[in-house]
Amino acid sequence: MTTPVCTSASDAAPRAFPNATYPSFTSYVRARQPVLLRTARSLTANPSDAEDLLQTALTKTYVAWERIEDHRALDGYVRRALLNTRTSQWRKRKVDEFACDELPEPEPLPGHDDDPAERQALHDAMWRAIMRLPARQRAMVVLRYYEDLSEVQTAEVLGVSVGTVKSAVSRALGKLREDPELGLVR
Repeated sequence: MTTPVCTSASDAAPRAFPNATYPSFTSYVRARQPVLLRTARSLTANPSDAEDLLQTALTKTYVAWERIEDHRALDGYVRRALLNTRTSQWRKRKVDEFACDELPEPEPLPGHDDDPAERQALHDAMWRAIMRLPARQRAMVVLRYYEDLSEVQTAEVLGVSVGTVKSAVSRALGKLREDPELGLVR
């Protein structure tokens, strides 16, 4: 449920414009606000911006109220004010992109001077090698090195002793060191 967009502005109008009070404007806003808000929402990305946009357009409409000859065409006038206001906002937005002769490349991390494709190939080879381990060893390696659990935490999760975790992980790492596919990637 949204709150009326411009009722407070129209109630405050006599103070802002002491010689001009428009009860017809207030009744127009109360009657057409949901329809106009839907139009504003179709022009913006989020509801808050739509409410701000409608508020601005209704303020412009209020200022021009005496100059509007045909009050049957008010919806068209407000829609045009919405569109013009949104276009002005779009044109004034800050541009954070700058043209340059050379594309900036991210600085490589220390020890990661290799190609990202090579890193991905090593990552894929490592997962294939881990998948070839027996299920129990695979679970322990994943918990220890991918989930970063301690030996005690790994033992608790799997319901085994800490010594079992130590010996199984040691055997699994030995198998990974001897894996022929990982030897090619190194």
